[in-house]
Amino acid sequence: MNREMRRLQKKEEERARRRRKQGPRQRQQRRPGEEKPSIWARLRQYFREVRLELNKVAWPTAQQTMTFTVVVLIVTVVVTALTFGFDFTLKKAVLTVLDAG
Repeated sequence: MNREMRRLQKKEEERARRRRKQGPRQRQQRRPGEEKPSIWARLRQYFREVRLELNKVAWPTAQQTMTFTVVVLIVTVVVTALTFGFDFTLKKAVLTVLDAG
């Protein structure tokens, strides 16, 4: 393990030790008189956060998407053909053995 990994592990162990010392986390309580937001406000907040997260995604280009699609289709056809070939061959072999006996 290199120095950086040891340093990170030591830091993580220290954090874990502090968390154990603090005990279980308590849920954050609402202040007296503070109302729970309406369902519509919470949904609006949820979708706002989803949109912000989706903006952070590194989306593939149209060319990459087309390439990946073609690769998936080719691999699917090859695996299907192999599975059919093995199945057909094993069926013939089993029937030949059973007919011979």
